Amino acid sequence: MKNMNERLINALKGEEVDKKPAVSVTQTAIVELMDITGAEWPDAHSDPEKMATLSMASHEQGNLEAIRNPFCLTVLAEALGCGVNMGTKNRQPSITDHPYPKDISDLKMPDDLYNTGRIPAVFESSKIIKDKYGDEVPLISGLEGPATLASDLVSPKSFMKWSIKKPDNFDAIMDFATDACIEYANGMVNNGADVVCVADPVASPDLLSPNDFDNRIKPRLQRFAEEVKAPTVLHICGNVTPIIDMMADTGFDGLSLEEKVKDLKGAKETVGDRASIVGNVSSPFTILGGTPDKVKEDAKKAMDDGVDVLAPGCGIAPNSPLANVQALVDARNEYYS
Repeated sequence: MKNMNERLINALKGEEVDKKPAVSVTQTAIVELMDITGAEWPDAHSDPEKMATLSMASHEQGNLEAIRNPFCLTVLAEALGCGVNMGTKNRQPSITDHPYPKDISDLKMPDDLYNTGRIPAVFESSKIIKDKYGDEVPLISGLEGPATLASDLVSPKSFMKWSIKKPDNFDAIMDFATDACIEYANGMVNNGADVVCVADPVASPDLLSPNDFDNRIKPRLQRFAEEVKAPTVLHICGNVTPIIDMMADTGFDGLSLEEKVKDLKGAKETVGDRASIVGNVSSPFTILGGTPDKVKEDAKKAMDDGVDVLAPGCGIAPNSPLANVQALVDARNEYYS
């Protein structure tokens, strides 16, 4: 491969690579990197220079073969009116208030979404990263998926209730959220993102039935994948085995799976050539709670089981040791030695 960018894009497209990329498509900031760089949460969620510095540290210090920004799933939700607690040095931002818990009659997209809330900071951080690395190191930009955004806008309680009792409201908020996700994602691409990762935890079979996913979530994700102008990765938390076949039909280039998908070989057989498999080294149990040797063991098993892109199964926990992040890439290098 000429560079890391080419390796990742080819792997996501199902094309030949010299070795599997070792990246994280989900959040990468850890406290050790904050201490090394001086770019700390919560400031790095809003300051583009600090966001870029902390994002690049996962490559420069952690050796991961991609740079990932931003660090949470609240940027778009906040821009659309949600209240956000910005968290602490080791705790991500979280949604505190929902603008449409009872009624969506006044649902409205901001006149200038790209200049609302923290979106300009994300775009500016992307430009800083691309100015430094160009096309050599891929930039993966992430956002919340349509189901998660819709749930944030109306509250989880209303979202689940409307899915049964008010299907018109459910469809309206899902369409609105999908439109917003597409617009934001394409803004990310226009500002330098090489890959867009959608994390949609509310779409998990832990919360919505496979039938709901097939009929109500999948069509929106298909529209997202079709309209976003870059390679895409879909991450859904939990054991997605019941919906893995449907996920493969969304049109996303990569499917990011947690360690909760126990039969990785079976998942890969089900997906076939419809998408590449990304994952699935456990973030909480191995990268946070394990040792470098355990990271290497699990990483090599994931590669044996057929992952196309080696990565943590979910966002890296902020208190994870830097040595464990580095061990992910070390494992890949040993695998090909």
